[in-house]
Parts: sequence; structure tokens; C-alpha cells
Amino acid sequence: MQSRRRAVFFPVQDLFEVEKEDVDVESPNPSEAGAPLATRMRPRSLEEFVGQEHILAPGKLLRRAIEADRLPSVIFSGPPGSGKTTLARIIAAITHAKFIRISGVESNVAEMRRVIAAATNRLRTSGQKTILFIDEIHHFNKAQQDILLPDVETGNLRLIGATTYNPFFYVNSALVSRSQVFRLEPLRVEQLEQLIDRALTDKQRGLGNYNVRIDKNARRHLAKLSDGDARKCLNALEIGVLTTPPVGGLAEAGHPQHKKESRPPKAGVSDPGYSAGVIHFALAVAEESIQQKAVVYDRAGDAHYDTISAFIKSMRASDEKGAMYWLAKMLHAGEDFRFIARRIVIFASEDVGLADPEALPLAIATQQAVEFVGLPEARIPLAHATAYMCRANKSREAYDALNAATEKIEMERTFHDLSSVKSISYKDGGRGIRCASVH
Repeated sequence: MQSRRRAVFFPVQDLFEVEKEDVDVESPNPSEAGAPLATRMRPRSLEEFVGQEHILAPGKLLRRAIEADRLPSVIFSGPPGSGKTTLARIIAAITHAKFIRISGVESNVAEMRRVIAAATNRLRTSGQKTILFIDEIHHFNKAQQDILLPDVETGNLRLIGATTYNPFFYVNSALVSRSQVFRLEPLRVEQLEQLIDRALTDKQRGLGNYNVRIDKNARRHLAKLSDGDARKCLNALEIGVLTTPPVGGLAEAGHPQHKKESRPPKAGVSDPGYSAGVIHFALAVAEESIQQKAVVYDRAGDAHYDTISAFIKSMRASDEKGAMYWLAKMLHAGEDFRFIARRIVIFASEDVGLADPEALPLAIATQQAVEFVGLPEARIPLAHATAYMCRANKSREAYDALNAATEKIEMERTFHDLSSVKSISYKDGGRGIRCASVH
């Protein structure tokens, strides 16, 4: 009797498929149960998204493109915590495309080629488009960015890049020209307060299972010192709630007194004992939760030039209070004090000039003083010089005269005939200079 052979079938997988983060933002992700509050509270739709009305308000170009699933390749630039990654995840929920997320810090050329090959194969076999989200795209080198160009241009994949830098300086110009660039702004204080209230009432993803009473001044303090960063604001709120005992006893942080657990529960997970005590989130708790304001400042990027420009314009307008503010911001963010001193020296000659001859010697003395004493004391002579420049009279006569003469040289025929300015009274061959004008 012949033995019957059994046919065995193996599932076939796309050889080009790259398993990356395929985002489903409509359903809760169990793996995020222990994630930070800012991650759990990410908005899941455009209606939940807070801020960025200049590009996401009803009728705006970006919102229309997202809702119609006609989004081109885009680059989102903006400060940390402004919603770049969240917006990409919302797009993933709305679009019918395959959503793949990679990091500009971790990815390499080989991985990029695999992703592009998978996107091309997917489009050819199933007709499904691919959205490639590259976080921190400015970390890509030129070779990695160049790999994307042909497929972005032909539409094999749609790119969403996110960066905290100016893409016109840090992203390949050819890639920028093939993408729409949208600038995200820091969130306003009122918008951050809205996110705080939402997190405190959300029982599924937020801190709604904790009985928290937050003071108005504590909420405002968190929002103000977060400097427009929603991530920093919500994570500071969470650490304050989880480490503050309920009122009325020596309870475990974030727990009522009578409820003792072998391990602290995860935030956002229901616990029957939470309602037994009230966690008073006062101003002192807020101050401890977010001890220092994280100033958004990049010494090599836009913030560097924008801030020094504001500093100089304030001195030019004799706005002493404003100039001190920008000086303090630069020092707080770690700007090189020598750079600030150099700018004051330039200002003393360019803007104060002949109106106050003492300004330039004072600026030079300031430059020498900061080199001699160093930080933190260097901030004192810098403030001294800043106040003097604001109060001094201003005159740009010398600077303007030099610019006018330079423009004349560049635009007109160069003056070669020096006979009219040679001194005939000079003994050495009748050479020298008269005081006659060359004009």
C-alpha cells in the first residue's frame, strides 16, 4: 500500500517588506501603558490636536490636503514639543497609505534602500502608497538624503520629514524643493493649560484616575516654564502627580494612605483606592516638577541669529529693558560671552559712533573685562555695557559715509587721477596730499 504524501504550504512574505512602526492611533497601544504621559496623551485626530491654527485651521492648505488624502511630501520644522511627530501619526490614521517611521539618528544607507525597495514593490503589487516619516531628518547626511530624491519625485513614496532646525539650511535643497515646508510654532500658555486639564480628566490614557486638585498658579507656572513644549509640560505634570502624597497623611507618592501596593501602579490604570485622597498640586509642587526653564536656543541655528538680532535692535531703539531680556536669554542658554562682547564693540562704533566717543572705549574695556573674569561674573560687565549703549546717543554718520563711499566705488568708475590731491608744496618732488575733495 502506497503511503499518501501530504502537501505542505508555507506562507509567502514580501521579500522587500521592512517591518517598521505601522501606526494605528485609533486603538490604544498596550505597550504604551507605561510610557510617559506625553506619549500616552498624543492627540489621535485633527480635532484633538491643539495649536498650529495657522496651518491646520479649517480651510487651510495642510488640513485640506490631509483630509482629502492628497498630501504631498512635506517637511515639518519647529521647536521640540510642538507636535511634529503627533501630526505625522494623525496623518497615518487618516491616510490609506502604509506608514513607516524611521529615525534620522539611527538609520543608515542600507536600511534606506530596503525601505525604498519595499515601497516600490508595494506600489507595484498592491497599488498601496507608502508614507515614510523620518524623525530628525537633519541628521541624515547628503548621501542618505540623495537616495530619497528619485522616489520622492516619481511618487513611489511620500516623505514626511521632521526637524528642529531650519530645513533650508540643514536639508538637501533638492529635497526641500520637492517638498512643502510647514513651520510649527511653540504652543501658547493657554494651549498648554488646555493640555494639562485634558490629561487630568482623561481616565483611559491620562491621570484621571488620580484625584488631583491643581491650583491655577501651579497650572500657569507649568505652562509658562515649558516654553511652548507640550512634552516637557505633560511629563512635568506627571512626575509632580506621581510623587505628591494625597492630603491627610504619609501616603506613598501618588497613593492614598490606606492603599499599600507592592509596586506602584502605572499611570492611567484604574486603581480603586485613588479617590480616597486628594493630591494637591500646588505652586511648590510645580516649581519642583519643572525646576528650570528649557530655553529653546541653538548656538549654530536660527535662534542664535534671531536672538542677537533682537538684542542689537533693542539697544538701537534705546530699549534697555528689552536688551537686558535678550542678554539674559543668551547667557541662560549658554551663548559664548565673547561673542556677545564682540557684538557690543561693533555696536559702539557702528550705532553710537560720533555721538558718544566714550562708548567704544567702554566696549573695549568690557571685552577685556569678560576675558579676565570669565563666567559667571562676566555677565556683570556685559550688563553694564548693554545699559550704557541703550542710554547713549546714537549716530551712524561714519558708518553711513563709509557705505556711501563703498557703493560709489562699486557702482562708478574708479577714480585714478590723483593730480588734484597732490601737494605742490611738499619738498620731496612736489608730492603729497592736498585737502581738496575728489568729488
